[in-house]
Amino acid sequence: MSFKKVEIENLQFNPFTKIGKEWLLISAGNKEKNNTMTASWGAMGVIWGKNAITVYVRPQRYTKEFLDREETFTISVLPEEYRKALTYCGKVCGKGIDKIKEAGLTAYPVDGTTAIEEAELIFVCKKMYHNEITPEGIQEESIDAANYPAKDYHTMYIAEITQVLVKEK
Repeated sequence: MSFKKVEIENLQFNPFTKIGKEWLLISAGNKEKNNTMTASWGAMGVIWGKNAITVYVRPQRYTKEFLDREETFTISVLPEEYRKALTYCGKVCGKGIDKIKEAGLTAYPVDGTTAIEEAELIFVCKKMYHNEITPEGIQEESIDAANYPAKDYHTMYIAEITQVLVKEK
């Protein structure tokens, strides 16, 4: 499969649907060692004059090791036919296995990092900022109680979208 580079300004989709309902795969690492995880939390917009995406990762996720170590990562948006693979990647840890392969997916090397070849849309991202979410910063107690009963607060990563790739048909 091949992808073509497109200008971000030409994209037309609803980020609320893409992120919250269709889900995303966050992938990081190189050709030899990489991992991916499903995400249904995130945001897209402009910050510091750059097109950006924000993702959130819990401390126990294996992909976090790659995100912390590497400068770049990808966001892959897959068609609905890969819902089972997305569910698998959200539940299974990639330590000790090739999670991408086990999910029936294919690692796709791009710009020194890894994406998912079955994606219809790939965002190549360069980290600009990260920080831990803290209970002190959460304004509503019910949000903390509902989302963090184990007190495993997410790390928030803000990244510049450096390249957008769309699958060629």
